[in-house]
Amino acid sequence: MQIFDTLSSMGHEQVVLCSDPITGLRAILAIHDTSLGPALGGTRMWKYESDEAAITDALRLSRGMTYKSAVSGVNLGGGKAVIIGDSRTDKSEPLFRAYGRMVDSLRGKYITAEDVGTSVRDMEWIRMETKFVTGVGGPGGSGDPSPVTAFGVYSGMRASAKTAWGSDSLSGKKVVVQGAGNVASYLVEHLVKDGAKVFVSDIYAEKAAALAARTGAEVISPDDVFGHDCDIFSPNALGAIINDDTIPALKCAIVCGGANNQLKDEKKHGEALKARSILYAPDYVVNSGGLMNVASEVEGYDRDKVMRQAEGVYDITMDVFALASKKDIPTFEASNALAEERLRKVRHVHGSYNGSPTIRGV
Repeated sequence: MQIFDTLSSMGHEQVVLCSDPITGLRAILAIHDTSLGPALGGTRMWKYESDEAAITDALRLSRGMTYKSAVSGVNLGGGKAVIIGDSRTDKSEPLFRAYGRMVDSLRGKYITAEDVGTSVRDMEWIRMETKFVTGVGGPGGSGDPSPVTAFGVYSGMRASAKTAWGSDSLSGKKVVVQGAGNVASYLVEHLVKDGAKVFVSDIYAEKAAALAARTGAEVISPDDVFGHDCDIFSPNALGAIINDDTIPALKCAIVCGGANNQLKDEKKHGEALKARSILYAPDYVVNSGGLMNVASEVEGYDRDKVMRQAEGVYDITMDVFALASKKDIPTFEASNALAEERLRKVRHVHGSYNGSPTIRGV
């Protein structure tokens, strides 16, 4: 990887490499764009195959957060962090407190939150060292953002159904949910309640089995998720799963899920879905409920307001589809265009963010 060429082409402002040998901390913190405000994005913990893979993930995820904030109307910039390690075995209070010190050194330019492999407890350890963290428990905290993320995905899925079939009811629709984590679990509950026939899968078989037992969904093998006959395929695990190998196997009319960066190559694979007449709900649009949730904590948490915002993902998704249809372009291009338009207008007013936010209750 030619790191500076990559940063220039993707538009990043800053990337910080964090290392603390005593606690075992190895992390990458990426700040993409702060035109709308301080960069906010979760911290992911994952056992990456290489340092380059971790950096690539941080860069892609942080760029996605910028676009997510812009298209959803949130006044925050885009950032993301990844900690290299196994979230099941490598977590410790000293590691997350060391990471919290790294976050604090940026003086509010980056605000972190929960993501894949991290939890509310981890955020509370980080909070011991910095106020620039959201998604914590207790009075004034927003806690786990997963329920709001899932409700946003569900709202986006209903908008997708409306566009594809003329009705936003999911009753009787077959939905394959890839992943059985927090977001997927809440999403499955909404789908089952709506009358959908749900199939769940996860690389951890026990998680899929537990979710199925609790909701009445049916478990399928991870090897079968892409080729399973369904109306909607919903990725809710890791990214880059829509690619050269999986697109030909898809047997669905809609792709709509909570995972970030679902398209391995945005242009190539977004166009490939369009060529197959598969309606793609851009991931950073439909999963923006989680961002809305933690963003509210910066201003003073209001759960009812956040849920109304997440319900509004329906209208945002419909706007994306309308623009894509009007211009006959892939849906990812339409969502990017809407995000970039807002970024251009606000950047003209005040440029990059250069002050510390006030997080109420801190």
